[in-house]
Amino acid sequence: MKLQYVTPTSKFSFPNPTPPPPSHLISSTVPTPHYNAHQKISNITPTMSEIMDSSRAQNLHLQLQTLGPFFRITAKSLQTQVELGRAEGLIRVWLGGRILHLDSIRLKRETLGMEKSIFGIGLFLGAVAIRYGYDSGCRTAELLAINDSDLYHSKLVKFYTRIGFKAVHEVTGSSMGDLAHMLVWGGVGTRMDADIEELLVRWCKRFKSQN
Repeated sequence: MKLQYVTPTSKFSFPNPTPPPPSHLISSTVPTPHYNAHQKISNITPTMSEIMDSSRAQNLHLQLQTLGPFFRITAKSLQTQVELGRAEGLIRVWLGGRILHLDSIRLKRETLGMEKSIFGIGLFLGAVAIRYGYDSGCRTAELLAINDSDLYHSKLVKFYTRIGFKAVHEVTGSSMGDLAHMLVWGGVGTRMDADIEELLVRWCKRFKSQN
């Protein structure tokens, strides 16, 4: 997944030329009366509402928009309404079930001087995407830590490892097997996967209400 800083633009490119429908938030599922292992996990994972509440406490407004399998998440400043970053991806149906395909996270250059830039705004965008994937029936999240430069690539891998992803394959373009990865991701880098439930449990203290 590309995590990059971009200059402000008037509009963004969406995978489908049809304008996305009005944004909506995905609410958490009401627990069933049966107490089981899944319910135990649900009780300790942050809901979408809790993630949104946590973002507002940091003066961020997060918005989730969907169009078929595609999704886009934007983060704006509550004070200025200026867009600070966005994440894009899709829900991919595969033989083993649904997979959350995280295509990119982009942070605006205005966030470079902000202390909460990557581990704040970037993490909030990722949290909304992960929760959306969980609510959509995904159990695995996948991304590519793009290798634009050795220094930046190593920082990306450390960032994603820190938040719970694991490296599964190095896409270098030196083998025929890498061609499929390059067609899907549009570049070379480190393919990383994560268990979505494990991510939500790992992040519970960051987003889960302590009340």
